[in-house]
Amino acid sequence: MKIIIINGPNLNLLGKREPEIYGNQSFEDYFLTLKSKYSELELSYFQSNVEGEIINKIHEVGFECDAILLNAGGYTHTSVAISDAIAGVNTPVLEVHISNIYKREEFRHKSIITKECVGMISGLGLRGYELGLQYFLTT
Repeated sequence: MKIIIINGPNLNLLGKREPEIYGNQSFEDYFLTLKSKYSELELSYFQSNVEGEIINKIHEVGFECDAILLNAGGYTHTSVAISDAIAGVNTPVLEVHISNIYKREEFRHKSIITKECVGMISGLGLRGYELGLQYFLTT
């Protein structure tokens, strides 16, 4: 099974940025843990702070991967274009958020991309990515 994790803006700062919200571990370190634990999966990872690069990656992998875990970061709340990209591909996308978006600022309570995703995991820290992998392994 081929699964890609796509992270959006500012998630390259995990482990440094607001550790009280996002924790102390970098995503790269966490990803190595996932790859080791789920060695039966073909896991890949992409991160960009640029909306168009995220869209291009969804287009690139959206017909060849079995699943996408997407944390669109701040674009979750603003990007019609990312929502359209998800709608335009065959690969199922699961939305992941490290923090509980509903316990944060009001503008973060609205996700533009959710309607195109198979579901959403929010507020369970980095563990949300692993739960997303488990979902795809059992569906």
